[in-house]
Amino acid sequence: MMEYIATIAAIATAPGRGGVGVIRLSGKNLLPIAQSISGGKTPEPRKALYTDFVDANNQAIDNGLMLYFAAPASFTGEDVIELQGHGGPVVMNMLLERCLQLGARLAEPGEFTKRAFLNNKLDLAQAESVADLIDASSQSAARMALRSLKGSFSTHIHALVDNLINLRMLVEATLDFPEEEIDFLEAADARGKLARLQDELDNVLAQATQGAILREGMNVVLVGAPNVGKSSLLNALAGDDIAIVTDIAGTTRDTVREQIVLDGVPIHIIDTAGLRETSDIVEQMGIERSYKALQNADVALILIDPIEGINAKTASILSMVPPSLKRIEVQNKIDLRGESAGVFYEGEAERASVTQASTLIKLSAKSGEGLSLLREELLAIIGWQGESEGLFLARTRHLNALKMAKTELENASINGYDNIELLAEHLRLAQEALNEITGEFTADDLLGVIFSRFCIGK
Repeated sequence: MMEYIATIAAIATAPGRGGVGVIRLSGKNLLPIAQSISGGKTPEPRKALYTDFVDANNQAIDNGLMLYFAAPASFTGEDVIELQGHGGPVVMNMLLERCLQLGARLAEPGEFTKRAFLNNKLDLAQAESVADLIDASSQSAARMALRSLKGSFSTHIHALVDNLINLRMLVEATLDFPEEEIDFLEAADARGKLARLQDELDNVLAQATQGAILREGMNVVLVGAPNVGKSSLLNALAGDDIAIVTDIAGTTRDTVREQIVLDGVPIHIIDTAGLRETSDIVEQMGIERSYKALQNADVALILIDPIEGINAKTASILSMVPPSLKRIEVQNKIDLRGESAGVFYEGEAERASVTQASTLIKLSAKSGEGLSLLREELLAIIGWQGESEGLFLARTRHLNALKMAKTELENASINGYDNIELLAEHLRLAQEALNEITGEFTADDLLGVIFSRFCIGK
Protein backbone atom coordinates (compact mmCIF):
# COMPACT_ATOMS: atom_id res chain seq x y z
CA MET A 1 0.00 0.00 0.00
CA MET A 2 3.03 2.36 0.14
CA GLU A 3 2.42 3.64 -3.37
CA TYR A 4 -1.03 4.85 -2.32
CA ILE A 5 0.29 6.69 0.77
CA ALA A 6 2.57 8.94 -1.29
CA THR A 7 1.30 12.48 -1.71
CA ILE A 8 0.10 13.14 -5.24
CA ALA A 9 -0.61 16.43 -6.98
CA ALA A 10 -2.08 17.48 -10.31
CA ILE A 11 -3.78 20.34 -12.10
CA ALA A 12 -7.47 19.44 -11.86
CA THR A 13 -8.81 21.97 -14.36
CA ALA A 14 -8.67 21.68 -18.13
CA PRO A 15 -5.55 22.84 -20.00
CA GLY A 16 -5.53 26.42 -21.27
CA ARG A 17 -6.54 29.78 -19.88
CA GLY A 18 -9.46 30.26 -17.50
CA GLY A 19 -10.76 32.48 -14.76
CA VAL A 20 -9.95 29.89 -12.09
CA GLY A 21 -7.45 27.04 -12.01
CA VAL A 22 -7.33 24.26 -9.41
CA ILE A 23 -4.40 22.25 -8.06
CA ARG A 24 -5.41 19.16 -6.12
CA LEU A 25 -3.24 17.22 -3.63
CA SER A 26 -4.03 14.00 -1.78
CA GLY A 27 -1.98 12.08 0.75
CA LYS A 28 -1.22 11.65 4.43
CA ASN A 29 -0.66 14.53 6.90
CA LEU A 30 -0.81 17.39 4.42
CA LEU A 31 -0.98 20.27 6.90
CA PRO A 32 2.80 20.93 6.71
CA ILE A 33 2.51 21.29 2.92
CA ALA A 34 -0.52 23.58 3.35
CA GLN A 35 1.41 25.75 5.79
CA SER A 36 4.44 25.97 3.50
CA ILE A 37 2.35 27.02 0.50
CA SER A 38 0.30 29.56 2.49
CA GLY A 39 3.30 31.21 4.17
CA GLY A 40 2.72 29.67 7.60
CA LYS A 41 -1.08 29.82 7.82
CA THR A 42 -2.99 26.76 9.03
CA PRO A 43 -6.24 26.09 7.16
CA GLU A 44 -9.27 24.80 9.04
CA PRO A 45 -11.01 21.73 7.62
CA ARG A 46 -13.77 22.60 5.15
CA LYS A 47 -13.27 26.36 5.47
CA ALA A 48 -11.93 28.46 2.61
CA LEU A 49 -8.70 30.30 3.43
CA TYR A 50 -7.87 33.33 1.26
CA THR A 51 -4.11 33.53 1.07
CA ASP A 52 -1.03 34.08 -1.05
CA PHE A 53 0.54 30.94 -2.46
CA VAL A 54 4.29 31.36 -1.90
CA ASP A 55 7.47 29.78 -3.23
CA ALA A 56 10.50 28.52 -1.31
CA ASN A 57 11.69 32.13 -0.81
CA ASN A 58 8.31 33.19 0.58
CA GLN A 59 7.60 35.16 -2.60
CA ALA A 60 4.02 35.12 -3.83
CA ILE A 61 3.34 32.91 -6.86
CA ASP A 62 -0.38 33.66 -6.88
CA ASN A 63 -3.22 34.31 -4.45
CA GLY A 64 -6.54 32.58 -4.09
CA LEU A 65 -8.43 30.09 -1.94
CA MET A 66 -7.01 27.10 -0.11
CA LEU A 67 -9.40 24.33 0.92
CA TYR A 68 -8.37 21.58 3.32
CA PHE A 69 -10.33 18.33 3.75
CA ALA A 70 -9.04 16.17 6.59
CA ALA A 71 -9.08 12.38 6.24
CA PRO A 72 -11.31 10.44 6.06
CA ALA A 73 -13.92 13.10 5.21
CA SER A 74 -12.66 13.77 1.71
CA PHE A 75 -13.13 12.54 -1.84
CA THR A 76 -10.16 10.17 -1.66
CA GLY A 77 -10.47 9.28 2.03
CA GLU A 78 -7.05 10.88 2.61
CA ASP A 79 -6.08 14.44 3.45
CA VAL A 80 -6.94 16.58 0.41
CA ILE A 81 -5.86 20.14 -0.37
CA GLU A 82 -7.25 22.22 -3.22
CA LEU A 83 -5.56 25.41 -4.34
CA GLN A 84 -7.91 27.64 -6.32
CA GLY A 85 -5.91 30.29 -8.10
CA HIS A 86 -5.95 32.19 -11.37
CA GLY A 87 -6.33 29.92 -14.36
CA GLY A 88 -3.31 30.78 -16.45
CA PRO A 89 -1.14 27.83 -17.53
CA VAL A 90 2.09 29.49 -16.35
CA VAL A 91 0.68 30.20 -12.88
CA MET A 92 -0.75 26.69 -12.61
CA ASN A 93 2.54 25.08 -13.57
CA MET A 94 4.44 27.25 -11.07
CA LEU A 95 2.05 26.18 -8.30
CA LEU A 96 2.30 22.55 -9.31
CA GLU A 97 6.09 22.74 -9.31
CA ARG A 98 5.96 24.17 -5.76
CA CYS A 99 3.84 21.19 -4.64
CA LEU A 100 6.39 18.80 -6.14
CA GLN A 101 9.22 20.62 -4.34
CA LEU A 102 7.37 19.99 -1.07
CA GLY A 103 7.39 16.22 -1.59
CA ALA A 104 4.40 15.45 -3.79
CA ARG A 105 4.67 13.52 -7.04
CA LEU A 106 2.64 13.92 -10.20
CA ALA A 107 -0.62 12.00 -10.06
CA GLU A 108 -1.28 9.32 -12.65
CA PRO A 109 -4.46 9.46 -14.77
CA GLY A 110 -7.43 8.67 -12.54
CA GLU A 111 -5.33 8.22 -9.42
CA PHE A 112 -7.48 10.45 -7.20
CA THR A 113 -10.58 8.43 -8.07
CA LYS A 114 -8.61 5.19 -7.77
CA ARG A 115 -7.68 6.15 -4.21
CA ALA A 116 -11.33 6.91 -3.47
CA PHE A 117 -12.14 3.36 -4.63
CA LEU A 118 -9.31 1.74 -2.69
CA ASN A 119 -10.34 3.65 0.45
CA ASN A 120 -13.98 2.53 0.07
CA LYS A 121 -15.32 5.99 -0.69
CA LEU A 122 -16.72 4.74 -4.01
CA ASP A 123 -17.29 1.33 -5.49
CA LEU A 124 -15.92 0.59 -8.95
CA ALA A 125 -19.14 1.32 -10.82
CA GLN A 126 -19.38 4.71 -9.12
CA ALA A 127 -15.72 5.43 -9.85
CA GLU A 128 -16.24 4.74 -13.55
CA SER A 129 -19.25 7.05 -13.58
CA VAL A 130 -16.94 9.94 -12.61
CA ALA A 131 -15.19 9.60 -15.97
CA ASP A 132 -18.52 9.06 -17.72
CA LEU A 133 -19.89 12.28 -16.25
CA ILE A 134 -16.85 14.21 -17.48
CA ASP A 135 -17.04 12.62 -20.94
CA ALA A 136 -20.84 12.83 -21.30
CA SER A 137 -21.75 13.86 -24.86
CA SER A 138 -25.40 14.69 -24.19
CA GLN A 139 -27.58 15.98 -21.37
CA SER A 140 -29.21 12.57 -21.01
CA ALA A 141 -25.82 10.86 -20.68
CA ALA A 142 -24.78 13.40 -18.03
CA ARG A 143 -27.95 12.76 -16.01
CA MET A 144 -27.47 9.00 -16.19
CA ALA A 145 -23.80 9.25 -15.21
CA LEU A 146 -24.68 11.36 -12.18
CA ARG A 147 -27.33 8.80 -11.22
CA SER A 148 -24.69 6.06 -11.35
CA LEU A 149 -22.25 8.21 -9.38
CA LYS A 150 -24.87 8.59 -6.64
CA GLY A 151 -25.17 4.81 -6.47
CA SER A 152 -28.26 3.91 -8.48
CA PHE A 153 -26.54 1.20 -10.53
CA SER A 154 -24.60 -0.09 -7.53
CA THR A 155 -27.79 -0.33 -5.47
CA HIS A 156 -29.34 -2.64 -8.08
CA ILE A 157 -26.22 -4.80 -8.19
CA HIS A 158 -25.97 -5.02 -4.38
CA ALA A 159 -29.63 -6.08 -4.19
CA LEU A 160 -28.96 -8.86 -6.70
CA VAL A 161 -25.90 -10.00 -4.77
CA ASP A 162 -27.77 -9.99 -1.44
CA ASN A 163 -30.54 -12.17 -2.85
CA LEU A 164 -27.97 -14.43 -4.46
CA ILE A 165 -26.11 -14.81 -1.16
CA ASN A 166 -29.33 -15.81 0.60
CA LEU A 167 -29.98 -18.45 -2.05
CA ARG A 168 -26.40 -19.71 -1.82
CA MET A 169 -26.77 -20.08 1.96
CA LEU A 170 -29.81 -22.29 1.46
CA VAL A 171 -28.10 -24.45 -1.15
CA GLU A 172 -24.78 -24.83 0.64
CA ALA A 173 -26.53 -25.65 3.92
CA THR A 174 -27.88 -28.79 2.28
CA LEU A 175 -24.44 -30.08 1.31
CA ASP A 176 -23.95 -31.41 4.87
CA PHE A 177 -27.27 -33.27 4.74
CA PRO A 178 -27.41 -34.89 1.29
CA GLU A 179 -30.25 -37.27 2.18
CA GLU A 180 -32.58 -34.34 2.85
CA GLU A 181 -31.35 -31.83 0.30
CA ILE A 182 -34.26 -31.89 -2.16
CA ASP A 183 -36.96 -31.70 0.51
CA PHE A 184 -35.10 -28.88 2.23
CA LEU A 185 -34.73 -26.82 -0.93
CA GLU A 186 -38.37 -27.34 -1.90
CA ALA A 187 -39.53 -26.28 1.54
CA ALA A 188 -37.40 -23.15 1.31
CA ASP A 189 -38.80 -22.36 -2.18
CA ALA A 190 -35.30 -22.38 -3.69
CA ARG A 191 -36.67 -22.71 -7.22
CA GLY A 192 -38.97 -19.75 -6.71
CA LYS A 193 -36.14 -17.66 -5.28
CA LEU A 194 -33.94 -18.52 -8.26
CA ALA A 195 -36.71 -17.66 -10.75
CA ARG A 196 -37.32 -14.28 -9.08
CA LEU A 197 -33.58 -13.62 -9.06
CA GLN A 198 -33.45 -14.33 -12.79
CA ASP A 199 -36.31 -11.88 -13.41
CA GLU A 200 -34.56 -9.19 -11.37
CA LEU A 201 -31.33 -9.74 -13.28
CA ASP A 202 -33.16 -9.52 -16.62
CA ASN A 203 -34.60 -6.14 -15.60
CA VAL A 204 -31.19 -4.78 -14.58
CA LEU A 205 -29.64 -6.09 -17.80
CA ALA A 206 -32.34 -4.40 -19.88
CA GLN A 207 -31.74 -1.07 -18.12
CA ALA A 208 -27.97 -1.45 -18.44
CA THR A 209 -28.29 -2.21 -22.16
CA GLN A 210 -30.20 1.03 -22.70
CA GLY A 211 -27.63 2.87 -20.59
CA ALA A 212 -24.82 1.46 -22.72
CA ILE A 213 -26.54 2.77 -25.85
CA LEU A 214 -26.75 6.18 -24.22
CA ARG A 215 -23.07 6.09 -23.29
CA GLU A 216 -21.59 4.60 -26.44
CA GLY A 217 -23.96 6.01 -29.04
CA MET A 218 -23.85 4.68 -32.57
CA ASN A 219 -21.41 4.93 -35.45
CA VAL A 220 -23.15 5.57 -38.76
CA VAL A 221 -21.29 5.54 -42.07
CA LEU A 222 -22.64 7.16 -45.23
CA VAL A 223 -21.78 5.00 -48.22
CA GLY A 224 -22.47 5.46 -51.90
CA ALA A 225 -21.19 6.38 -55.29
CA PRO A 226 -19.72 9.85 -55.81
CA ASN A 227 -22.23 12.68 -56.09
CA VAL A 228 -25.16 10.62 -54.85
CA GLY A 229 -25.92 13.03 -51.97
CA LYS A 230 -23.95 11.74 -48.99
CA SER A 231 -22.59 15.14 -48.02
CA SER A 232 -26.01 16.76 -48.43
CA LEU A 233 -27.51 14.17 -46.10
CA LEU A 234 -24.76 14.71 -43.52
CA ASN A 235 -25.39 18.46 -43.59
CA ALA A 236 -29.13 17.93 -43.27
CA LEU A 237 -28.78 15.61 -40.27
CA ALA A 238 -26.23 17.90 -38.59
CA GLY A 239 -28.23 21.04 -39.35
CA ASP A 240 -25.11 22.78 -40.63
CA ASP A 241 -22.85 22.93 -43.69
CA ILE A 242 -20.28 20.46 -42.41
CA ALA A 243 -19.31 18.97 -45.75
CA ILE A 244 -18.73 20.72 -49.09
CA VAL A 245 -21.47 19.96 -51.61
CA THR A 246 -20.87 20.31 -55.37
CA ASP A 247 -21.80 18.48 -58.52
CA ILE A 248 -18.18 17.45 -59.01
CA ALA A 249 -17.43 13.80 -58.25
CA GLY A 250 -14.72 13.37 -55.61
CA THR A 251 -15.45 16.60 -53.71
CA THR A 252 -15.25 14.69 -50.42
CA ARG A 253 -11.62 13.57 -50.42
CA ASP A 254 -11.45 12.44 -46.79
CA THR A 255 -13.81 11.12 -44.14
CA VAL A 256 -15.86 13.89 -42.52
CA ARG A 257 -17.07 13.21 -38.97
CA GLU A 258 -19.91 14.88 -37.14
CA GLN A 259 -21.82 14.08 -33.95
CA ILE A 260 -25.52 14.72 -33.56
CA VAL A 261 -27.80 13.88 -30.64
CA LEU A 262 -31.10 12.11 -31.25
CA ASP A 263 -33.38 11.75 -28.22
CA GLY A 264 -30.32 12.06 -25.99
CA VAL A 265 -28.33 9.40 -27.87
CA PRO A 266 -25.05 10.50 -29.51
CA ILE A 267 -24.88 9.51 -33.17
CA HIS A 268 -21.44 9.66 -34.77
CA ILE A 269 -21.90 10.19 -38.50
CA ILE A 270 -19.06 9.64 -40.93
CA ASP A 271 -19.34 10.89 -44.49
CA THR A 272 -16.93 8.76 -46.50
CA ALA A 273 -15.04 9.71 -49.60
CA GLY A 274 -16.83 8.17 -52.58
CA LEU A 275 -15.58 4.61 -52.95
CA ARG A 276 -14.24 4.52 -56.47
CA GLU A 277 -11.12 3.91 -58.52
CA THR A 278 -9.00 7.06 -58.72
CA SER A 279 -5.44 8.04 -59.58
CA ASP A 280 -5.52 11.00 -57.16
CA ILE A 281 -3.18 10.08 -54.28
CA VAL A 282 -4.96 12.34 -51.76
CA GLU A 283 -8.36 10.94 -52.70
CA GLN A 284 -6.97 7.40 -52.48
CA MET A 285 -5.97 8.06 -48.87
CA GLY A 286 -9.49 9.31 -48.12
CA ILE A 287 -11.00 6.19 -49.68
CA GLU A 288 -8.71 3.98 -47.59
CA ARG A 289 -9.99 5.72 -44.46
CA SER A 290 -13.53 5.09 -45.68
CA TYR A 291 -12.86 1.35 -45.70
CA LYS A 292 -11.61 1.53 -42.10
CA ALA A 293 -14.70 3.48 -41.06
CA LEU A 294 -16.88 0.72 -42.48
CA GLN A 295 -15.16 -1.88 -40.31
CA ASN A 296 -15.97 0.08 -37.11
CA ALA A 297 -19.53 1.12 -38.00
CA ASP A 298 -22.79 -0.01 -36.41
CA VAL A 299 -24.99 0.99 -39.36
CA ALA A 300 -24.33 1.79 -43.01
CA LEU A 301 -26.59 4.29 -44.74
CA ILE A 302 -26.33 3.25 -48.38
CA LEU A 303 -27.34 6.09 -50.67
CA ILE A 304 -28.66 5.01 -54.04
CA ASP A 305 -29.95 6.81 -57.11
CA PRO A 306 -33.00 4.64 -57.90
CA ILE A 307 -33.15 5.93 -61.48
CA GLU A 308 -29.60 4.85 -62.23
CA GLY A 309 -29.96 1.65 -60.19
CA ILE A 310 -27.02 -0.59 -59.43
CA ASN A 311 -24.39 -0.06 -62.05
CA ALA A 312 -20.92 -1.59 -61.97
CA LYS A 313 -19.61 1.26 -59.81
CA THR A 314 -22.35 0.88 -57.20
CA ALA A 315 -22.07 -2.91 -57.20
CA SER A 316 -18.35 -2.58 -56.48
CA ILE A 317 -19.09 -0.29 -53.53
CA LEU A 318 -21.69 -2.66 -52.07
CA SER A 319 -19.25 -5.55 -52.27
CA MET A 320 -16.97 -3.67 -49.88
CA VAL A 321 -19.63 -3.31 -47.17
CA PRO A 322 -19.15 -6.04 -44.50
CA PRO A 323 -22.00 -8.58 -44.79
CA SER A 324 -22.72 -8.44 -41.04
CA LEU A 325 -23.14 -4.65 -40.99
CA LYS A 326 -26.71 -3.41 -40.55
CA ARG A 327 -27.84 -1.51 -43.62
CA ILE A 328 -30.44 1.12 -44.40
CA GLU A 329 -30.96 1.96 -48.03
CA VAL A 330 -31.60 5.66 -48.57
CA GLN A 331 -33.10 6.92 -51.82
CA ASN A 332 -32.38 10.62 -51.76
CA LYS A 333 -33.64 13.50 -53.95
CA ILE A 334 -37.32 12.55 -53.95
CA ASP A 335 -38.04 16.24 -54.56
CA LEU A 336 -36.56 15.84 -58.05
CA ARG A 337 -38.61 12.74 -58.79
CA GLY A 338 -41.95 13.93 -57.43
CA GLU A 339 -42.14 11.09 -54.86
CA SER A 340 -43.32 11.12 -51.27
CA ALA A 341 -41.19 10.30 -48.25
CA GLY A 342 -41.65 6.93 -46.65
CA VAL A 343 -40.06 4.01 -44.84
CA PHE A 344 -40.45 0.50 -46.21
CA TYR A 345 -39.45 -2.87 -44.81
CA GLU A 346 -38.67 -6.27 -46.25
CA GLY A 347 -41.68 -7.91 -47.83
CA GLU A 348 -43.54 -4.70 -48.71
CA ALA A 349 -44.29 -4.81 -52.41
CA GLU A 350 -44.10 -1.06 -52.96
CA ARG A 351 -40.67 -0.59 -51.44
CA ALA A 352 -38.69 -1.12 -54.69
CA SER A 353 -35.40 -1.70 -52.93
CA VAL A 354 -32.30 -1.66 -55.07
CA THR A 355 -29.77 -3.02 -52.57
CA GLN A 356 -32.03 -5.57 -50.83
CA ALA A 357 -31.36 -3.87 -47.48
CA SER A 358 -33.93 -4.76 -44.82
CA THR A 359 -35.05 -1.13 -44.57
CA LEU A 360 -35.59 1.45 -47.30
CA ILE A 361 -36.19 5.14 -46.65
CA LYS A 362 -37.13 7.68 -49.29
CA LEU A 363 -36.29 11.28 -48.42
CA SER A 364 -34.99 14.61 -49.59
CA ALA A 365 -31.90 15.94 -47.85
CA LYS A 366 -32.47 19.26 -49.59
CA SER A 367 -36.03 19.90 -48.39
CA GLY A 368 -35.82 17.85 -45.18
CA GLU A 369 -38.82 15.69 -46.09
CA GLY A 370 -38.37 12.21 -44.64
CA LEU A 371 -35.44 13.08 -42.36
CA SER A 372 -37.55 12.43 -39.25
CA LEU A 373 -38.22 8.90 -40.55
CA LEU A 374 -34.49 8.29 -40.86
CA ARG A 375 -33.82 9.61 -37.35
CA GLU A 376 -36.52 7.34 -35.89
CA GLU A 377 -35.18 4.32 -37.77
CA LEU A 378 -31.62 4.92 -36.54
CA LEU A 379 -32.81 4.89 -32.93
CA ALA A 380 -34.95 1.82 -33.52
CA ILE A 381 -32.15 -0.16 -35.14
CA ILE A 382 -30.00 0.05 -31.99
CA GLY A 383 -32.92 -0.74 -29.72
CA TRP A 384 -33.28 2.63 -28.02
CA GLN A 385 -36.52 2.80 -26.04
CA GLY A 386 -36.26 6.33 -24.70
CA GLU A 387 -34.90 7.83 -21.52
CA SER A 388 -36.53 6.87 -18.23
CA GLU A 389 -35.85 7.45 -14.56
CA GLY A 390 -34.78 3.83 -14.17
CA LEU A 391 -31.81 4.07 -16.51
CA PHE A 392 -28.18 4.28 -15.48
CA LEU A 393 -25.08 4.60 -17.60
CA ALA A 394 -23.34 1.27 -18.22
CA ARG A 395 -20.16 0.10 -19.91
CA THR A 396 -19.41 -2.92 -22.06
CA ARG A 397 -17.70 -4.66 -19.15
CA HIS A 398 -20.84 -4.20 -17.04
CA LEU A 399 -22.97 -5.80 -19.75
CA ASN A 400 -20.53 -8.69 -20.10
CA ALA A 401 -20.60 -9.32 -16.35
CA LEU A 402 -24.41 -9.22 -16.23
CA LYS A 403 -24.63 -11.60 -19.19
CA MET A 404 -22.18 -13.97 -17.51
CA ALA A 405 -24.27 -13.93 -14.32
CA LYS A 406 -27.41 -14.54 -16.39
CA THR A 407 -25.79 -17.57 -18.06
CA GLU A 408 -24.73 -19.03 -14.71
CA LEU A 409 -28.24 -18.62 -13.28
CA GLU A 410 -29.72 -20.26 -16.37
CA ASN A 411 -27.30 -23.18 -15.96
CA ALA A 412 -28.25 -23.41 -12.30
CA SER A 413 -31.93 -23.50 -13.18
CA ILE A 414 -31.55 -26.13 -15.91
CA ASN A 415 -28.95 -28.50 -14.51
CA GLY A 416 -28.38 -27.62 -10.89
CA TYR A 417 -31.07 -29.57 -9.08
CA ASP A 418 -29.73 -32.89 -10.33
CA ASN A 419 -26.41 -32.10 -8.64
CA ILE A 420 -26.45 -29.80 -5.60
CA GLU A 421 -22.67 -29.27 -5.74
CA LEU A 422 -23.05 -28.09 -9.34
CA LEU A 423 -25.93 -25.81 -8.35
CA ALA A 424 -23.79 -24.24 -5.63
CA GLU A 425 -20.94 -23.68 -8.09
CA HIS A 426 -23.16 -21.97 -10.68
CA LEU A 427 -24.51 -19.63 -8.01
CA ARG A 428 -20.98 -18.85 -6.81
CA LEU A 429 -19.84 -17.98 -10.34
CA ALA A 430 -22.91 -15.77 -10.82
CA GLN A 431 -22.07 -13.84 -7.66
CA GLU A 432 -18.44 -13.53 -8.74
CA ALA A 433 -19.54 -12.00 -12.06
CA LEU A 434 -21.77 -9.44 -10.33
CA ASN A 435 -19.03 -8.55 -7.85
CA GLU A 436 -16.77 -7.61 -10.75
CA ILE A 437 -19.11 -4.70 -11.53
CA THR A 438 -18.74 -2.99 -8.17
CA GLY A 439 -15.17 -4.12 -7.58
CA GLU A 440 -15.63 -6.55 -4.70
CA PHE A 441 -13.91 -9.05 -6.99
CA THR A 442 -11.62 -7.35 -9.51
CA ALA A 443 -8.20 -8.21 -10.91
CA ASP A 444 -5.49 -5.59 -10.41
CA ASP A 445 -4.77 -5.45 -14.13
CA LEU A 446 -8.40 -4.52 -14.81
CA LEU A 447 -8.12 -1.64 -12.33
CA GLY A 448 -5.08 -0.41 -14.21
CA VAL A 449 -6.97 -0.40 -17.50
CA ILE A 450 -10.02 1.35 -16.06
CA PHE A 451 -8.26 4.21 -14.28
CA SER A 452 -5.63 4.78 -16.98
CA ARG A 453 -8.43 6.14 -19.18
CA PHE A 454 -9.32 8.91 -16.72
CA CYS A 455 -8.03 12.45 -17.13
CA ILE A 456 -5.13 13.55 -14.92
CA GLY A 457 -6.28 15.36 -11.81
CA LYS A 458 -9.43 13.29 -11.33
